Amino acid sequence: MKKATKLILAAILTLAFGFVWFYFTLPAVNLRAASFWITLVLLGAVFFFAYKIFGGRSAFESFAHNAKEKNGQKKPMGKRAKQILIVAMILAVVIIAASFITSSRVFRASDYQKMLTVNEADFAEDIAELPISQIPIVDRDVAARLSTRKLGEVVELVSQFNVADYYSQINYKEKPFRVTPLEYDGILKWFANKEEGIPYYITIDMATQETTLVKLPEGMKYSPSEYFSRNLERHIRFRYPTKMFENLSFEIDDEGKPYWVMSYYDYTFGLFGGKDIKGIILVDAVTGEMTDYTVDRVPQWIDKVYAADMIIEQADNWGTLKNGFLNSVFTQKDVIETTDGYNYIAVDDDMWLYTGLTSVVADESNIGFILVNMRTKEAKTYSINGAEEYSAMSSAEGQVQNLRYTATFPILVNIGDQPTYFLSLKDNAGLVRMYAYVSVSDYQKVAVADTIEGARAKYMTMLGVSDSTIEPPAGEELPELKGLVSAIASAVVDGNTVYYIEVSTGEGSAIYRASIKLDNRLPLLAAGETVTFRANEEGVVTEIIKIGE
Repeated sequence: MKKATKLILAAILTLAFGFVWFYFTLPAVNLRAASFWITLVLLGAVFFFAYKIFGGRSAFESFAHNAKEKNGQKKPMGKRAKQILIVAMILAVVIIAASFITSSRVFRASDYQKMLTVNEADFAEDIAELPISQIPIVDRDVAARLSTRKLGEVVELVSQFNVADYYSQINYKEKPFRVTPLEYDGILKWFANKEEGIPYYITIDMATQETTLVKLPEGMKYSPSEYFSRNLERHIRFRYPTKMFENLSFEIDDEGKPYWVMSYYDYTFGLFGGKDIKGIILVDAVTGEMTDYTVDRVPQWIDKVYAADMIIEQADNWGTLKNGFLNSVFTQKDVIETTDGYNYIAVDDDMWLYTGLTSVVADESNIGFILVNMRTKEAKTYSINGAEEYSAMSSAEGQVQNLRYTATFPILVNIGDQPTYFLSLKDNAGLVRMYAYVSVSDYQKVAVADTIEGARAKYMTMLGVSDSTIEPPAGEELPELKGLVSAIASAVVDGNTVYYIEVSTGEGSAIYRASIKLDNRLPLLAAGETVTFRANEEGVVTEIIKIGE
């Protein structure tokens, strides 16, 4: 077999392997992507062995042989060729290794520290008091249980689909929701349903736990559970072969239309230093239509552009590298880091990641908090000394230790301008049974109850602060409520008497709050009486219409 033929056959075999490899592994065709270099090395190895299989010399042997023939020498020139090739290979490795090292935190500490711009802010001004109807109580585990249970109610879906493991936390219609699509239960179910696509996604109201199977007018044809050209990652990669992708999330727009959000990144200094998100590819889950948005053009309704792990890493760099890399390792002057764990809160229709800040010589306390906008990467810090999150969780669990409930990771809320942890307490089955408020500044101040209203009332009495929602909103038209008073208690808050009234109606019981300023008949109200009244969504009584039948 001629040498040219051997080369052509080896090249064809390498190209065929390369196509299959690219089709299934989807590496970025980018000199800054590790997957690209792995692919190049693998293709070189395939070509080497293919050429050997067809009876040819390897490129290394051919170079050495040609060099010997050209110079009329045998061993000396061949040996020199080997040495040149070895030196070239070593030099290439050294260049790549040097690029990684010179792009590292050791040499670029200042650049890494400045990747996240952080501003001091005022907690009471930035974080408004949430209405009880908007406090999220559903974590990822609870969302998974609720979704699986909901899917199980529809027999024809259970046999064909599973619940996908996304549970993206978003703001939807000004409320916190988790959303996730269904996925095919294997390739056979895909063949059976691919013409219609995935017909549903699931929404979970994080405040009420209401779980809904949302039927789509037309099924989703693009998702990670699709196959061949409709597979989401493949669909995006073939359109954008050079982009390096980092984070995939599922979201719905304000009209409930489903989309996939794929973030892409690049390095901001050196060859491999300062990994950061540069934009997103927005994919219509039904049609597959794609739009490329840079980070400054991302639509307002999209909540998650940055991956939480990347944000935490950049926050740690901001806190640990202020005085250089050596200081972060040895003297550690003014070095702070994020605490273990994080959560999300909604502020002005954006999703913000929050986590505590603590000294690297850590005790069980925070020196503040950091909030980062997951769409814009705007970052704010709040200098608030207090308990770190796991101490608060332990404190809440200690209040009900006989029940052996476990606390969810807390969310940060504002109660009377006081930073407060709110937690749910779950039983062994993972069901939410109780709720707790824990003071950030003093985690010994804990209020636990079966309802959020009850826990809030106890906590505010404990703090001695007034409820900013206690005065009836002017001009608000609210429906009449009627029920039987099952319990009533009063507390003095900032010199004013506040009544906490448990009322049983046809829809169950709830605790309402009313100021003595509202109606002078409140001291006469007793358990067992019927009361007709109006109250807002926060449980604040705005009008006593009638006492008695």
